[in-house]
Amino acid sequence: MELLPSRFRDWFRERGWEPRPHQLALVEKVRGRSSCLLIAPTGAGKTLAGFLPSLVALSAAQPNAGRRLHTLYISPLKALAVDVARNLLTPIDEMGLPIRVETRTGDTPPSRRQRQRVKPPDILMTTPEQLALLLSGEDAGHLLGGVDTVVLDELHALAPSKRGDLLALGLARLRALSPGLACIGLSATVARPSELRAYLVAQAAGGARTDLAELVEVKGGAGPRISILEGDDPLPWSGHTAVYAMRRVYAAIRAHRLSIVFVNTRMQAELAFHELWRINDDNLAVALHHGSLDVAQRRKVEAAMAAGKLKAVVATSTLDLGIDWGDVDLVIHIGAPKGASRLLQRIGRSNHRMDEPSEALLVPSNRFEV
Repeated sequence: MELLPSRFRDWFRERGWEPRPHQLALVEKVRGRSSCLLIAPTGAGKTLAGFLPSLVALSAAQPNAGRRLHTLYISPLKALAVDVARNLLTPIDEMGLPIRVETRTGDTPPSRRQRQRVKPPDILMTTPEQLALLLSGEDAGHLLGGVDTVVLDELHALAPSKRGDLLALGLARLRALSPGLACIGLSATVARPSELRAYLVAQAAGGARTDLAELVEVKGGAGPRISILEGDDPLPWSGHTAVYAMRRVYAAIRAHRLSIVFVNTRMQAELAFHELWRINDDNLAVALHHGSLDVAQRRKVEAAMAAGKLKAVVATSTLDLGIDWGDVDLVIHIGAPKGASRLLQRIGRSNHRMDEPSEALLVPSNRFEV
């Protein structure tokens, strides 16, 4: 029996692609109702792999107005949920699949959230907090009792946190409402995959043993190219603004197609954005993105990035996970990151393809960060 229906095989063929082994493996494992963790490097097609089992299953189902919620996609970031929804609509539209996809985040209007409870989509993109709110409603059993698959994106960033604890409680409740649930975890390289595999399946009471989800791991991928900004200007002994380096940061932006300038705080983002515009003699399209901005402004910046209309975006952690804009060819990181894994995650936004090395420029704010 073919794992992919003919319309899916034709869609891959028309683009000159072949389904990758890990994408087919997820279809097979979810069809057998096994939960699974996929570990793959940047650009390996993790997102499509995570949704492929649901797209295949929904393409064979009869479309009707009363169809229940089939797949939940849980993202750590609102921007990621919206971006994935936008990218997922492309294969759905091109294959003519009768599948409805919607997002539900803190930015979603209350009227749409209420409608989603009455007439849920086939696939709902949401966050751990919104899932907790859905589960707290009196209609949770009706709304979520038919959920077939849960896709947990960037699981390595979610699971170890307090938000991961909240999500684990939500998954336990979901399994009670829908016992046949299959969980798919998507992750970059992790040091201890067994911990994430255990997170994806229900554990027996008493802790006598640890059950693990299936594992699909993709090897390979080009290593990143990372350099540290160097120059004749003396580095300051203290401070976290890196104002001294802004002209060289600007020169790096000018020399590349599209850059993301990552900083650690919103204050740093506002200051770096201001400094770049102050020296922007070429009138380059430089934008700002952080969580305190109005949702309409954030969506405008994201759409401009996707359309290739920007030269650079100054951002905080709102853009450091999973965003798949292939035109980004340089990541500039101002200041020391809060961990090596976060740095690697941010660097992976550059050249988001498996066979091309991500390129990053590290800009120390003071001498102690070198």
